[in-house]
Formats: sequence, structure tokens, C-alpha cells
Amino acid sequence: MWMNEYIAGRSLEKEESSLGEIRSTYEGRVGVASTRDYKRLPLVAPAGIAYVPAPGLQTVVVQSSGGAVCAGVITAPDEELEEGELMLYSAGGASIVLKNDGKVLINGREAT
Repeated sequence: MWMNEYIAGRSLEKEESSLGEIRSTYEGRVGVASTRDYKRLPLVAPAGIAYVPAPGLQTVVVQSSGGAVCAGVITAPDEELEEGELMLYSAGGASIVLKNDGKVLINGREAT
């Protein structure tokens, strides 16, 4: 969402960042085809969130003092979100949406 757009926009201005495509996953790390082939890059995510991106998704690879990392995937959720709203979703179609009005939608239905 905004974080991925921010990271992608800011990171691509620097030479040590590049767009790539997730090619494989293994034990919480990813293989990425980018300006070069990366194997077993660590994933960067907000604290408390763990995920394994699906092969074929676009990502941003960022160089750091500790080596290259996968900074997340470029997202485009099907549902229209307003500024400030959050959606968690899986490749299988499950979703949780936190709406600005306080509602919580689980798989499109309001939770009670």
C-alpha cells in the first residue's frame, strides 16, 4: 500500500535498488530475478507481520550495509481502499479490511 509505493519510489532513485520478480521461496527467504539473480534474500516487513510472497510478484530489492534485502512486493488489491484503510489478503482470496468508520470486513462481510 502506501508503504510499498513509498519504498519503491524512494528506493528506485538510488543505484543500489532495483525492481525484480520473485522466482522462488525457501524457509522464509526469496529468490529474485532483478539486475542480477539473488538467492535466499531476507524479507523485510513491519513488526508482527510474516508472509511468504508468491512467485511472479514484483518486488523491490534494496542494498543495505548488511547486504541485499527484499523490501516487499508491489501490491494492487482488488478492493478499492480509502486513505487510512488497511487490507490483509491471501493468494487464496481470504481478506480482512479495517475501514475508517471502525467496521471490520472479513471476506467482504461485516464482522459483528
